[in-house]
Order: sequence, then structure tokens, then C-alpha cells
Amino acid sequence: MTSIARLSRRLAPLVIPIVLLAGCGKQELYSQLSERQANEVVAALQAAGIDAEKRSQEGQFSVLTANGDFPAAVDTLNAQGLPRETFDTMGSVFKREGFVSTPLEERARLLHAMSQEISNTLSDIDGVITARVHLVVPERSPLSDKPQPSAAAVFIKYRPGRNLAAQVPQIKALVVNSIEGLAYDNVTVALFPADPSPVGASLAAPAPGARAPRAGTLVGASIGLLVLGGSGLLWWHRRNGEGTR
Repeated sequence: MTSIARLSRRLAPLVIPIVLLAGCGKQELYSQLSERQANEVVAALQAAGIDAEKRSQEGQFSVLTANGDFPAAVDTLNAQGLPRETFDTMGSVFKREGFVSTPLEERARLLHAMSQEISNTLSDIDGVITARVHLVVPERSPLSDKPQPSAAAVFIKYRPGRNLAAQVPQIKALVVNSIEGLAYDNVTVALFPADPSPVGASLAAPAPGARAPRAGTLVGASIGLLVLGGSGLLWWHRRNGEGTR
């Protein structure tokens, strides 16, 4: 058996697992997503230089990424508020299920539905990552001549680099016009910037147009190192063989 043949047999157990790892190293990030949610997640990850793919099963979607990219993918999506939360609608909250609800339950469901509808609308504002609306609508008492005023607290988490302060009056007006008896001064809007993506600094280092290393690149580099090491081993065997003659 020649030296090259013996070397090939020694390297095969090392090369084959690396090649197989390139094809099966996928991990699921999220499942049971809508197609819109899956598209937004994949687009955000690919824009950040992270490979991702979506898969469909029975009308729902899942998003997968390489095992090595999993931590960076989670951090990237958390920084961008993805996948977007799905809000309840009036129809889903008040869906009839054959049970008789008490007035208290109906009122609680109504406030929840209104909060969800307004939060959903605010989430569509450019730059908004997360929006929450908390409503306080006191029940009117027939024994009181002066009704208690309603109030609303709006929490908004927005993308770094965006300034939503100028839109606060519009946000308050939208909430006021959505709730009966709510005064403009009784609406509080709290804005909080999101932390920059932890992977942003490392992804910004390459030159424009450059892409992060892919699994195939890493595998190729690993194989190259093995071949280089094998060449050195072959040279060493030949040198020792000549020295022993």
C-alpha cells in the first residue's frame, strides 16, 4: 500500500464527519408562525448576515438556522422584537362558545379587546418594536353624579436610532379617540429605546458587501487544514523513509 493510500485512510474518518456536519447542523428557532411572521424573521436574520430558512407544515411555518448561529440569531430577533406578537381581535375575544358570561366578565373582555386593538395599531408605526396599552375605565355608578375619569398608559419600545418623541401627540390622540370618555391629559406615553443588537458590532466589522462566514466556508477551511496536515505527514514519512535506507 502506497503512502498516499495509507494517508487517505487516516484522513477519511476526520473529513467525513465534517462534511456530514455541514448538511445536518440546523436548529429550529421558532415554530407555529404565520407566513408573515416567518418572512419577517428570515429577512431580519439574512440582513444581519445570518443564514436562515423557513419550512411550512399544515399551514404554519417554522424558522431554522445553523447550530453555530443560534445564539446570535436569538439576540438579533430579540433586539428587533421578532417574531411580532399576535394580538387578539374583537371577534376572537367575543367568540361565542355557548356559555353565559357575567357582566363583570363581559366588561373585562371588552377592556382586553380594546387594549389589544390599540396595541396592534401602535405596533404598525414605523420604528415600534413592542407596544402595550393599559386601560383604566371605571364602571359608572348610578349613585354618583360625577363619573370617575378614565386613564390609559402606553408603553412603547422602539428601535435604536429612531426618535418617536415627535409622534407622542399623535399617539395620545389615537388612544383618546379610541376610548369613550378618555381625556387627552389622562393618557401617559412612555418611550423606551431598545438595546442595540449584541451582534451588531461584530457584523459591522466586515467591509460593505462582505458576508459572514458560512458553514460551507468553515467546512472548506477545516478540510484544507486536514489536507495541509496530511501533506506534512506524508512529507515526514517520506523523509524518515529516505533516512532509514
